[in-house]
Amino acid sequence: MPERPDDGSQERLTVTPPKKWATGAPAVMHALEYSLEQTTPVRTGQTLLTMNQVDGIDCPGCAWADPAPGHRHRNEYCENGAKHINDEATTRRISRDFFREHAVSELARRSDKWLNDQGRLTEPMVKRPDSDHYEPISWHDAFGLLAQELTSLVSPDEAVFYTSGRASNEAAFVLQLFARAFGTNNLPDCSNLCHESSGYALHETLGTGKGTVSLEDMHHADLIFLVGQNPGSNHPRQLTALEEAKRNGARIIAVNPLPEAGLLRFKNPQKPRGIIGRGTPIADRFLQIRVGGDLALFQGLNRLLLEAEDTRPGTVLDHDYIRNNTEGFEAFARHIRSVDWDDVVAATGLTRQEIEQVRDEVLRSERVVVCWAMGVTQHKHAVPTIREFVNFLMLRGNLGRAGAGACPVRGHSNVQGDRTMGIWEQMPDSFLDSLREEFGFDPPRHHGFDSVNAIRAMLEGRVKFFLSLAGNFVRAAPDSMVTEEALRACRLTAHISTKLNRTHTVCGRTALILPTLGRTERDVQSGGEQFVTVENSMSEVHTSRGRLQPASPLLLSEVAILCRLAHRTLAGRGPDIPWSVFESDYGEIRDRIANVVPGLHDFNRRVMRPGGIRLPNAVNEGVFHTEVGKARFTRNEHEAPSVPDGHLLLQTLRSHDQWNTVPYTDDDRYRGIHGSRRVVLVNPDDLTGLGLADGDRVDLVGVWKDGAERRADGFTVVAYPTKTGTAAAYYPETNVLVPLDSVADGSNQPASKSVIVRLEPATRPAPVSVPG
Repeated sequence: MPERPDDGSQERLTVTPPKKWATGAPAVMHALEYSLEQTTPVRTGQTLLTMNQVDGIDCPGCAWADPAPGHRHRNEYCENGAKHINDEATTRRISRDFFREHAVSELARRSDKWLNDQGRLTEPMVKRPDSDHYEPISWHDAFGLLAQELTSLVSPDEAVFYTSGRASNEAAFVLQLFARAFGTNNLPDCSNLCHESSGYALHETLGTGKGTVSLEDMHHADLIFLVGQNPGSNHPRQLTALEEAKRNGARIIAVNPLPEAGLLRFKNPQKPRGIIGRGTPIADRFLQIRVGGDLALFQGLNRLLLEAEDTRPGTVLDHDYIRNNTEGFEAFARHIRSVDWDDVVAATGLTRQEIEQVRDEVLRSERVVVCWAMGVTQHKHAVPTIREFVNFLMLRGNLGRAGAGACPVRGHSNVQGDRTMGIWEQMPDSFLDSLREEFGFDPPRHHGFDSVNAIRAMLEGRVKFFLSLAGNFVRAAPDSMVTEEALRACRLTAHISTKLNRTHTVCGRTALILPTLGRTERDVQSGGEQFVTVENSMSEVHTSRGRLQPASPLLLSEVAILCRLAHRTLAGRGPDIPWSVFESDYGEIRDRIANVVPGLHDFNRRVMRPGGIRLPNAVNEGVFHTEVGKARFTRNEHEAPSVPDGHLLLQTLRSHDQWNTVPYTDDDRYRGIHGSRRVVLVNPDDLTGLGLADGDRVDLVGVWKDGAERRADGFTVVAYPTKTGTAAAYYPETNVLVPLDSVADGSNQPASKSVIVRLEPATRPAPVSVPG
């Protein structure tokens, strides 16, 4: 049975009715309360008043786009962004004495929240073989240890270089350059775990892995679909864009298994009506769909549009767009006309009338945007689902024009930028050719390991070295016990981090913690004070400048760490790349990026303009870099999970007080959960059918074809208005239930939103409340 922290949280659990609206004055109070717990009023003001401003600090949280310069609020951030930036700006510190007092085995028993609460890392640390403690190590010796391990590998492909979306463009570019100069494409990243399905499907159908809309498109759409996303907690600043769209006359259709507060009503704290008024209704129509039913919904909708065209020829479909810009329409149409309505109704849990009402909304709308997030991407059939979104948009020409398009809403602040910079295990030859021309070496061409395959390779002994640029890999990856076993099989694991997390307690034979500057901190190198750049979900690249003094004089920037490691590893054996020049002046890195990455020519000058650079999107120019040179209609088969009697289909999700893998509190106030994260939300009718009651303690047991027992123990049942047949529980606590081999077809992304589980009586007594 997997070990878990016994923090007594079940003893503190209280449940209140779910909220019917998001944000308002409570969000302001909660943000300030958390910020002032972490740092001083002066530092709080320094971070919040410069966050997401021109020449300010880019929010390290989500990747939602900023309004144009001149249209930003003085307080251009959300509750969770404020919490995250001041969580990084905390005045709490972890010294060498902390690691002397706390063994790694003890830290492994602590909760995610407790580990994060200890504060900023301040000096490099090493856990040597057979030791249970981290101890200080000099930077010089740390780089020597890393370089020695790397150069002793039999093959460069025995190393993996993982990247989190928190990293800057400059750090990401340097890391991929180092990895490829070393000789490997093993560059997995957090996108493999969150939006890989989006990139795969969009590449296949449109020739680009990115969304096609801008913030202005959102503001001027007639109809916006929000599919499988919870903006109130995961992308709160999106609510401001939706409010603007509603004010301009847009209608919004929310498609989700849970009736989230942010989908229902938004109280904008920047405006009087958001403080003392009722705020703005968000969803004009809420479709409470079965988990994984989105593909069937859009197939049913597309069939209705074809039938409407049959009834009113020439008035429903955009035949000019279809003829001039697409291929495969006829085969698609034949397939969609064969879709069975009984299958659609069974897969969605909706009635045909509900779907017909959505069709009527579409027919009244000239400009349509489809937004989606991980509620779509983390299913076995995620790629076909997103391809069906594209089919839907193409039918009425809702691509490449104002107020319309595809909008994958990404979570990490620079996850899209990392991919632009080359953090991908299968970058195209055009990018690798540009690297060769710029740096004078031929990068490896064979594809490397993504996150899931990297775990497999570590387990099988084919990978012996794991370096993580930010992130919390153990808690972000699926099949927690398997992932931990994989990391422990490595000879060396190393993490470039700002704060302590669970992954630091899951060590290879030798383990290193390499503490780095946060985005909030001033970055001064020998060439002067530096800034970095990031790219948001809407392909806008802009600057970020830290304002605070570093948490420790011993911290190095991400760029400095990677440049020094590259120099120590490749000196005398690799291509002649000016790593020390890159470290001293990040502008030199951007000059090289300008020669490699399309759209970033004259990077240093253009990014200094207020608002930065909007990267071109060929789809919006009517250009499609697919194999056929056109956008592609596709035929997609729906494969609903077969859930045995007495079982539920579980989706994992984040709480409101959580940033990626890190919970800031044990509360989820929008859903009415207070004091514990080990809860499972179940429809009351399902509880009756299962012979359970609200408040029962259960273990969640995963069911998968390999027959292995995957158990998350000690959860409290909460009666909740989920869709019947489905349940929900928090990530990362339930990642232990997600099999490594349960992945999306094509993208290989973990299918964390469709886990078959049964609920068994708890095998362990309720824990006694203890600190931590």
